[in-house]
Amino acid sequence: MLDFSALRILVLGDVMLDRFLYGEVERISPEAPVPVLRQRRARAMPGGAGNVARNISALGGQAVLVGLVGQDAAAAECRALLAEDARIADALVASSSRPTVCKMRVIAGTQQVVRIDDEVTGPADAAEAAALVAAVEAALPGCGALILSDYAKGVLAPGTVAAAIAAAKARGVPVFADPKSEDFGLYRGADCLTPNARELARAARAPAGTEAEVEAAARRVMAGAGLPALLCTRAEKGMMLVRADGPATGVPAEAREVFDVSGAGDTVIATLALAHAAGKPLEEAMGIANTAAGIVVGKLGTATVSADELAHALRAGSGSAPGEEALLDWAAARRLVAEWKAHGLRVGFTNGCFDILHAGHVALLRAARRRCDRLVVGLNTDASVARLKGPERPVNSLADRAAVISALASVDAVVGFGQDTPLELIRLLLPDVLVKGADYSIEQVVGADVVQAAGGEVALIELVPGRSTTNTIARLRR
Repeated sequence: MLDFSALRILVLGDVMLDRFLYGEVERISPEAPVPVLRQRRARAMPGGAGNVARNISALGGQAVLVGLVGQDAAAAECRALLAEDARIADALVASSSRPTVCKMRVIAGTQQVVRIDDEVTGPADAAEAAALVAAVEAALPGCGALILSDYAKGVLAPGTVAAAIAAAKARGVPVFADPKSEDFGLYRGADCLTPNARELARAARAPAGTEAEVEAAARRVMAGAGLPALLCTRAEKGMMLVRADGPATGVPAEAREVFDVSGAGDTVIATLALAHAAGKPLEEAMGIANTAAGIVVGKLGTATVSADELAHALRAGSGSAPGEEALLDWAAARRLVAEWKAHGLRVGFTNGCFDILHAGHVALLRAARRRCDRLVVGLNTDASVARLKGPERPVNSLADRAAVISALASVDAVVGFGQDTPLELIRLLLPDVLVKGADYSIEQVVGADVVQAAGGEVALIELVPGRSTTNTIARLRR
């Protein structure tokens, strides 16, 4: 399992305050042809380079954040949010001549309606640039990597970038850059750039749609800028890593569903830098970053990936002994559910033996997943199944059942329970939706009162007639 807790990463770049207004749209304004949003909640978080630092922290690493903020209320709010995270050190430089960059996103349901930017994008003045470089030089000792997070808001001017890279190289610290400039020569000396396909195409002045085009465009800009490696993020097509002294390698995208791509590039570069600082070669670090990206785009807003989420996803796709890697223990399941809820995702739960998977099981799980954003399945352990079904059951072990269930697209996590009922597990996870077959009444569903008391709901799903594991075993015996 990856452990980033001892790693310290320096992040230099454009820091901003991301604000989100969430609500529902039910009508069009009589004043203009625009939707009327009924606001339900609001949240704010550090964005841009601040979101890179948040991703490092969420993955268990330590981050030092260097950037510019104003001397205004937004700066105070941003600093206060950073102060809540013990794994992020605030090394921000206060500017007397520019405001803190702010982005306001208005979201109806899961759809972004409008974004409002309040920003100044001119380059930092000489005094600000000198203060930024001094902050970088002071923070570099003990850091495993330097990330340049460029959002084209003025922090990463050529002189600042060159000085930061030189300071890192003098200490043997690898440099990763997420570029916005079309001139990749600005990042000369960096160890790896992480542009998306559109950014790469603009810099190369060449198409970057197919794998062959991406590789050709990458090699063109790498030769011009003297770069040893470039990782191109290609949305639903995955990622491609091109090394100047070796062949290109790629990985397919892993996202099951896409809610919001805001900040996905921040997750990629944070995970890539951490994994490389932990000793992983770039090819392996790319695979880990790709897994993290597949998780974060399934969340709403400028999101992060937790260490538990990443570890769970990596275990599930590891190809190791079937089943064991798919099972979460209760503590990990609780942390994972809490993480999902913190990002506004609706968590569902259902349970059963799921001994021999059949069409009825698949239909139930699909229907359950349609009622939530993430679905947790509780599996009775082998001893629990034997008590409920008799000594000849289960036919398949818990590990094998977990391997099969976790492979379904409708299932996001699997956890075992050894009790006769999942009541204790339900109390621990407190799902938003508790799902059971319609052969039960709500009064008969274990945990229904617990979920409803917490503001959740119970959903009863119609079963597929004639499908059951008991009947399947009986037919096999006949």
